[in-house]
Amino acid sequence: MVLVTTAAVQDRDGARRLLTRLPGFCKKLRLIWVDGAYRGQLLDWVTQRCRFQLRVVLRSDDQKGFVVLPRRWVVERTFAWLNHHRRLSKEYEVLPTSSQAMVHLAMIRLMLRRLAPP
Repeated sequence: MVLVTTAAVQDRDGARRLLTRLPGFCKKLRLIWVDGAYRGQLLDWVTQRCRFQLRVVLRSDDQKGFVVLPRRWVVERTFAWLNHHRRLSKEYEVLPTSSQAMVHLAMIRLMLRRLAPP
């Protein structure tokens, strides 16, 4: 599922929009790892309305410097894969739906290359 919003939309609000669109086809989804931006009312909202749970991955306050956080690298790696595609390296699209389509195309290309390497 991909949802592209304007920069004015906070992460929590965008997540709520995205999660309201999920129920039909994500029946096996049980756990989503999120960062600290998704704490607060969103956690309560997900607990009341969804079958899955959000698990917040936070860095402890006493850690200094770069620390690899569990499961957070998965998101960063996915963003890196998407940035290999020129149309996604910067925001060239005018409409959010065009950006969503570009993300879908990039992920389709990635999966096809994994299924049938050149």
